[in-house]
Amino acid sequence: MKVAILAGGLGTRIREETEYRPKPMVEIGGRPILWHIMKTYASFGFTDFVICLGYKGDVIRDFFLNYETRNRDFAVTLGSREVEIHGCHDENGWRVTLAETGLATLTGGRVKRVAKYLAGETFMLTYGDGVADVDIRRLLEFHRSSGKLATVTAVRPSSRYGELAIADGLVKMFREKPQVHEGWINGGFFVMEPAVLDMIESDMASLEAGLLERLVDQRELAVYQHRGFWQCMDTHREMELLNEIWRTGKAPWKVWVD
Repeated sequence: MKVAILAGGLGTRIREETEYRPKPMVEIGGRPILWHIMKTYASFGFTDFVICLGYKGDVIRDFFLNYETRNRDFAVTLGSREVEIHGCHDENGWRVTLAETGLATLTGGRVKRVAKYLAGETFMLTYGDGVADVDIRRLLEFHRSSGKLATVTAVRPSSRYGELAIADGLVKMFREKPQVHEGWINGGFFVMEPAVLDMIESDMASLEAGLLERLVDQRELAVYQHRGFWQCMDTHREMELLNEIWRTGKAPWKVWVD
């Protein structure tokens, strides 16, 4: 099953990081957040990826074109093109299709433009800037049992501020960035049937204000409620937060084994 990842946006809210690279290439623990997302899917056996490129897409192209020599020992014979790769890495067998979807294309349009790579089958789709400990297998099972054209993973985001419980002029409880208890938001991690591609009216359409709204109107958008960890990386502060979590050695989204 194909996994499409939206990786072409401008990332303007984290401009200090995206001036020279696309947001999916901003690093957590020395690896792009895009790699972390792909590792999550791969840990559940989904290793056939379609990356929707746009802003500074060449940075992502170069990352994968040079992946072998950056992640394995190798010997090069000077004066020739002979390169001998030694050893292996845990990403052996991944298939990564890098598809140009345009600089200013909206999210729905990006999906439309990679339709030819999705093989006319059920596919997964997510954003290139958020990590979670979503059980992808259970998500897929839920989608299939719903009988709907698409499923979106709903999450409860963390508050941007610490929560205080106050009594008698004293703080009785403090929680840093607690999970919001009311309300759900779109966390990405979609599963979709190929028929949804025909519902995207143009290659400049929005996923959120176009396709998803049409699916809602037709009662064809199921929701998988994820109560575990989820965090996007929209700002520099959120980038620092994810790196802090990674440094603890207990990152919740690290569902794979090294």
